[in-house]
Amino acid sequence: MTGTAHLEFDTSNSKVASRIHHMRSSPVRDLFSAATRPDIISLSGGMPDVRLLPKEDIDHAMMAAVKDIHGMSVACQYGPTDGRPGTRKVVTHLLRDIGVRAKPENVVLTSGAQEALDLLAKTFIDPGDIIITEGPTYLGALQAFSAYQPDVHAVDMDEEGMRMDLLEEELERIGKGNPRLKFAYVIPNFQNPSGVTMSPERRRRLIELSHEYDFLIIEDDPYGRIRFDGGHQIPLKALDDQVIYLGTVSKIFAPGLRVGWIVAPRHVLSKVLLAKQGADLCGSSLDQAIVEHYFTDIPWQGTLHKFIATYTERRNAMLAALEEFFPPEATWTHPEGGLFIWVTLPDYVDTGSMLAEALEAGVTYVPGDSFYPEGCAGKNSMRINFSYESPESITEAIRRLAEVIESRLELYRIFIEAGAL
Repeated sequence: MTGTAHLEFDTSNSKVASRIHHMRSSPVRDLFSAATRPDIISLSGGMPDVRLLPKEDIDHAMMAAVKDIHGMSVACQYGPTDGRPGTRKVVTHLLRDIGVRAKPENVVLTSGAQEALDLLAKTFIDPGDIIITEGPTYLGALQAFSAYQPDVHAVDMDEEGMRMDLLEEELERIGKGNPRLKFAYVIPNFQNPSGVTMSPERRRRLIELSHEYDFLIIEDDPYGRIRFDGGHQIPLKALDDQVIYLGTVSKIFAPGLRVGWIVAPRHVLSKVLLAKQGADLCGSSLDQAIVEHYFTDIPWQGTLHKFIATYTERRNAMLAALEEFFPPEATWTHPEGGLFIWVTLPDYVDTGSMLAEALEAGVTYVPGDSFYPEGCAGKNSMRINFSYESPESITEAIRRLAEVIESRLELYRIFIEAGAL
């Protein structure tokens, strides 16, 4: 209209569901563009080194997926919500290797274990419900859970995993029979981000407490086969069939295929399937067929051993570099497997604000507070990854990072001497 200013009203924010405001962004994803710069050595991601996969094995699995008896018409078609029967059977064979007995009907295939986390959160969490996690814990789980607005109780860990004495104290405060207490989410093997493995005694005690206080256990086990040292630890699922077990091919085959699984009693899965139907109807039949043929037709254990040997070398390089370059005020974990090391610095060092300086020095990591409920803890810690970079690059990255840390420590010393702190 002539002479009248045209006003545009942005109503989108008022239309957004309240749950969106509770959701967290992934700091790993936020760092991705910086981490892919050629001048940056990335210690921030959790990427397996898929360059180790033999091309002929990938070619075989892909071609077999579209040339089997069902042909392309099945591999490229919609499939069952719970996943291809043959692929679910393959999962039961993988589980049997680690001591878990399950039938195909107790398996639901998901788009990676990340979708499994979201489906379980959608199935079990109402706003204000209580869930228990390790402190620190996988940031992707916190991200998945946050949409459903739970009250997250993070229980501290030591070198043997979640401290059961602290868990018992927390459960006493919550109270027996509390209907708001839904589940404990744990990563018993080579935990993300700490690299720590839960001891057998604590695994058994966790199960005892779950029965005493009536909560579910969700066992996330993406790294269990990536063991460098020590002996196999029996999964929680093998000790108690009521445990909800999550797995994935992302760390032992190909994360790009997005195939994971939930293993649980059928009465649990019937509810999860309702959530999955609303989310994606079904997973990728083609991806599942590729996974099925890879673990059926190919001696994949040889490639797994190659992964383990390579990651062992890189872990050793990182531990040696930490010992050589990091200041005596720093401590770190010594993982027996997996992909990560957890570094703890003095309380006055904020690894979040230090990240910009690290990027300037050409190295990335994930600040520790990303692995706790918002504002809870971890500001003086960081997660560093050793699975993707070469030993030489890892050594150089740790040297650069040590210089950044030392500058922070020196600044603090100057303030102390000046009486400013």
